[in-house]
Amino acid sequence: MYQKTFVMNSFNRRNFIKKTSAGAAGLAIASQLQSNNNLTSKKKSKTIKRKLGKTGIKVPILSIGCGGLDSPSIIKAALKVGITHFDTAHTYQKGNSERILGETLKTYDRNTYTIATKVRPQSTEEKFLSMLDESLERLQTNYVDILYLHSIKSYDEALNKTSLAALKKAKDSGKVKHIGISTHKNEPEVIQAAIDSNLYEVILTAINFKQEHNEEIKQKVALAAKNGIGIVAMKVMAGGFLDTEKTQAVNYKAALKWVLKDKNFHTSIPSMVNLEQLQANMPILFDLSLTEKELQDLTLDKQKTGLYCNACEKCVPQCTKKLPIPELMRAYMYSYGYQNPKQAKELLTSLNINQNPCIGCNQCKVSCVKNFNVSKKIKDISQLSNIPDEFLA
Repeated sequence: MYQKTFVMNSFNRRNFIKKTSAGAAGLAIASQLQSNNNLTSKKKSKTIKRKLGKTGIKVPILSIGCGGLDSPSIIKAALKVGITHFDTAHTYQKGNSERILGETLKTYDRNTYTIATKVRPQSTEEKFLSMLDESLERLQTNYVDILYLHSIKSYDEALNKTSLAALKKAKDSGKVKHIGISTHKNEPEVIQAAIDSNLYEVILTAINFKQEHNEEIKQKVALAAKNGIGIVAMKVMAGGFLDTEKTQAVNYKAALKWVLKDKNFHTSIPSMVNLEQLQANMPILFDLSLTEKELQDLTLDKQKTGLYCNACEKCVPQCTKKLPIPELMRAYMYSYGYQNPKQAKELLTSLNINQNPCIGCNQCKVSCVKNFNVSKKIKDISQLSNIPDEFLA
């Protein structure tokens, strides 16, 4: 059965609980900060910040990925502790992520925070720009600081003429301050394309200690940073958990520090959806030193299979149906690792998965380099396709 999915007897009751919990979180952290204003000011002055390439933007090393965020109070609390960069996308929560950000941030000085959103490649410039306009309306702003061409998988896709023309028009119109590109797969190839484009100013890339090719990614990132491109890290938690049952958590602090110790990564965008996660991550804003225990955990965790797919695509030619297995494994990670079935379903929808695509295969011929039981994972995650959104926690 899909993980963390449930039904409340009353949707109103469910919404009430969600809102009051979020409110309590905001009040708790606000109270914590107000009770020790001197310490807060001292910490803020020591917050580690880095320049985002040649964009002119200075960002704290810890930002917030808003894919699963639905609490205005967490956004407000983040701003109180010095987290000023928020990352969202046109498709996150079917637009609700952008709506929540827009409604919450509209009362703040627009110069005190930065917003990045993402739009996937479209068949025409007009469609792409129309989606950007919709995002701006949701965000209640006339510009975003960064617009990413979203989820790019190859060199050629990164340099698609229609996409590049749309991005240029968006920037020329003033609706976008800086142009970026995001990638979860074939990262070194996409990063090289961004360098060669002479257009992209920011790269959002997957990077974590469990990737088999993370050193290759780091080499390309170093080259991009040298060329003045801002670098933002995602998927740093490597799935969050090492097992489906969630009995073995990744040492998230160690995983974040491992990435950010490399100064070519200017900030990271881990998801933070509640007070506990925000409070747990706060120390990283001021200190990146890895303890002996954290180093040991990284070594041990790297040896375990975990939930993170390298997206090497060696499995795809083995599949008789040529399924997008890496993307399906990413959806599985979103639900079972990051506990975000809504984001998993959004990805399944983009893949046109509405039932188990393995139906009809008598025996799976796919052999995964990480020893994933691919057919079982696909069967489990595809069940989300038929679950109404309001039933997904």
